[in-house]
Amino acid sequence: MSPEALATTPRVDRASGLAAYAADPAASRGRNHPEAPPRHRSDFQRDRDRIVHSSAFRRLEYKTQVFISHEGDLFRNRLTHSLEVAQIGRSIARALRLNEDLVEAIALAHDLGHTPFGHAGQHALNDCMKAYGGFEHNLQSLRIVDLLERHYAEFDGLNLTFETREGILKHCSPQRALELGAIGRRFLEKQQPSLEAQLANVADEIAYNNHDVDDGLRSGLLDMDQLTEVSLFRECLEAVHARYPGLEPRRVQHETVRRMIDALVSDLIETSQAAIDDQRVQSPDDVRQADQSLIRFSPEMADQAHELKVFLRENLYHHHQVHAVMHKARQLIQDLFAAFDSEPRLMPERFQRHAEQLAGTDPHAPQRAIADYIAGMTDRHAIREHHRLFDLGTLT
Repeated sequence: MSPEALATTPRVDRASGLAAYAADPAASRGRNHPEAPPRHRSDFQRDRDRIVHSSAFRRLEYKTQVFISHEGDLFRNRLTHSLEVAQIGRSIARALRLNEDLVEAIALAHDLGHTPFGHAGQHALNDCMKAYGGFEHNLQSLRIVDLLERHYAEFDGLNLTFETREGILKHCSPQRALELGAIGRRFLEKQQPSLEAQLANVADEIAYNNHDVDDGLRSGLLDMDQLTEVSLFRECLEAVHARYPGLEPRRVQHETVRRMIDALVSDLIETSQAAIDDQRVQSPDDVRQADQSLIRFSPEMADQAHELKVFLRENLYHHHQVHAVMHKARQLIQDLFAAFDSEPRLMPERFQRHAEQLAGTDPHAPQRAIADYIAGMTDRHAIREHHRLFDLGTLT
């Protein structure tokens, strides 16, 4: 190899197998509350384990992805979605020699702040909180791992590393970035997050687009002929028919979706590696100074991914049956917020105390405590609370 080539080839940590531009737990920017390093695992592995053992993570099993949990046992929920994001993310991280543990920790934590009833619940809660600082599930995920989980003797939250927390915070406004301090600085300085954070974000997109196709077909709200409008689906479907003529429809569906995922993942790996090489990235600092995300699709695949996303928005997320259920969900969230805002003592005592504790730091402490309570509910908990507060039949 020539000296010029050696100068532009990223160094590989031979002990770990990681590229020089990968996040190194030994070089972590640390935790808000200093702790002794773990003995038999890395700091990013400790982060992942704390997330998996958190209450918020367990609640994801009963939070809506697209279909409410009682609509069918086989549809994805926030928990299964997070697991799929982690699986896709780890596979890509291994191919790019990035830190798999950090990608997994970010992937498993990225939806912790989601409300019940998916995006409908978030929009409703944001509307309720508009006069009180708003609500955004991305910021709520960070709030959960920094404050709301209450298990450890020496600190509130999970006390995760800076790198995991940074990956959870995918976007925020300049004003909120100022309030967040170091974790929000990159938004003000126009810097990129770690490659692991970038990867977890794109793995999220790959996972939800493709499993929503699968769930949409399973529900009957989408059909195969309709999906052939989408070029990526059509190409993969044609490949399945060519190789397996006469295959039963359910297997055709699965084979098509898995080929879509493979096409997206393969393109992402190849395009991202080319971008990393082209930018001569040698360190995590080089990643931060890049003018755009280095984890990305080729222009052609980006167009196909966008086409799929638009199709799902128009044909699944805005389907009248989904819309009808989510209309009820929005009303339910608004009813709960109004009831707790007018009479905070309707909330459990620990959330009443939570509002009192926030009073010294948040000018809208009562409303923020209500948002914390509602956002932490599962679908069925929210339904039960609404029934408890508004069903007069429970008085007898």
